Amino acid sequence: MTHFLAFEVTQVDNIFSRGVVSKQTEKLVSDQVRINVEYSDINYKDALAASKNSNVIREYPKVPGIDLAGTISQSNSLLWKVGERVLVTGFGLGVAKDGGFSQIQDVPASWPVALPEDLSAKEAMAFGTAGFTAALCVQALIKQKIASEASILVTGASGGVASIAIALLKELGFTNITALSAKNEQETYLSALGAQKILKPEELLPEKNRPLAKEKFAAVIDTVGGDMLAAILPFMQYDGCVALCGNAAGNQLNTTVLPFILRNIRLIGIDSVNVKQEKRRAIWEFLAKHKKILNKIQVQEVILTDLDDTIEAILDARHVGRTIVEMEVKK
Repeated sequence: MTHFLAFEVTQVDNIFSRGVVSKQTEKLVSDQVRINVEYSDINYKDALAASKNSNVIREYPKVPGIDLAGTISQSNSLLWKVGERVLVTGFGLGVAKDGGFSQIQDVPASWPVALPEDLSAKEAMAFGTAGFTAALCVQALIKQKIASEASILVTGASGGVASIAIALLKELGFTNITALSAKNEQETYLSALGAQKILKPEELLPEKNRPLAKEKFAAVIDTVGGDMLAAILPFMQYDGCVALCGNAAGNQLNTTVLPFILRNIRLIGIDSVNVKQEKRRAIWEFLAKHKKILNKIQVQEVILTDLDDTIEAILDARHVGRTIVEMEVKK
């Protein structure tokens, strides 16, 4: 039995609390592995999970954190050996099951992915679900044969998913990337990532939506959803496509069918939670191959006992880039 620290949230009736607690390991069940977690990271979903009445977590108490990376310390499965370096993202981690904001975590043996040889745990979590999702979006555009010179719009541009997507697009040779961001102070950062144009929402979007507008974009990576997406669809070029991966602006999509049936556009949903393991491994190898883009991404590091400020910054739309969480709490 080993004692360890974890950042836990709980809600009873209308009383919510969150903070670091001391826990202890239990007997490892069949077909699970125990991971000594070195790093996690904070995503928008984690910030929601760590807030009151979020509807992300249904059963309390719970340890949030949809990502983790570390070393297997115990295995009850033939799939993994003690000492193997792994990462876990998605599935039910940090939502249905205790997650990555923990120094030790038990997970089903079917969840981990082996860390690529040239990717450290820290680098993996600098990418995290945000980078994984960004890579899925970029590869979706490639699959749709979007030309390298085609006009591509990326929304929520200073966030984790969007910033990595912009850097990946630039790295892969796309030359006409427009970043859409309401944060005036981030223009220099977005340009350094690879955006050729930076627009504020009011510079692009009309006060009143029309079913069809002037064709501007061959492809969009949308991290926002809601009314933002509805306002962008009329600007899609014929045969254009939208990779949709976020809902920060809401779950509802109030639009018309006209862009779809008159311009033949495609709306591609991007899920990062239940991706098959073969595809997961391929995506992580892809990210490892292009890990040098992390030098362009604004990455902050916090310790497990100091998550509150980042959580609030994400919820208030003040957060930029990525924040990773180191599990070692220095005395």
